[in-house]
Amino acid sequence: MTLLKSEHLNPFLMASTRILKEMCFVDTRLGKPYIKDPLFLENTLIIIIGFTGEIRGQVMIAFETKIACDIASRMMQMPVPVMDDISKSAICELGNMIMGNTATIFSTRGIAIDITPPTVGNGTISFTNNYAKNICIPLIYENNKAIEFNIALKGE
Repeated sequence: MTLLKSEHLNPFLMASTRILKEMCFVDTRLGKPYIKDPLFLENTLIIIIGFTGEIRGQVMIAFETKIACDIASRMMQMPVPVMDDISKSAICELGNMIMGNTATIFSTRGIAIDITPPTVGNGTISFTNNYAKNICIPLIYENNKAIEFNIALKGE
């Protein structure tokens, strides 16, 4: 198992807070990180993006459905009462922007990574990952709204 180091986590967090501010007009603060079993309950939308290269693993960005609607509304600058194909596409693009910026930050540090296309999941989903621990870092905005940023790195 790979030990997660701050120099590996920080690019993900820097990119996510920057993109959420620029694209969704929200200021986030980091919640307390914790090891989480990758189990998501029925009222959840998950964006899964893998990454390969000098660092390998996956990111799962999880939103309660009402939070996903709020973020999609901010991105699309119109009310989004339910997650339809267009609003899911917007949330996927948010994941792409976050991970693209993460790859850029890593590249400035001499670490090359490539990202996979996003996969969307919703409802009760459980993942089994034998090669890495999943660390969850909540990104909190407007006092109590949270986006779960889950990172799992694969060891050598």
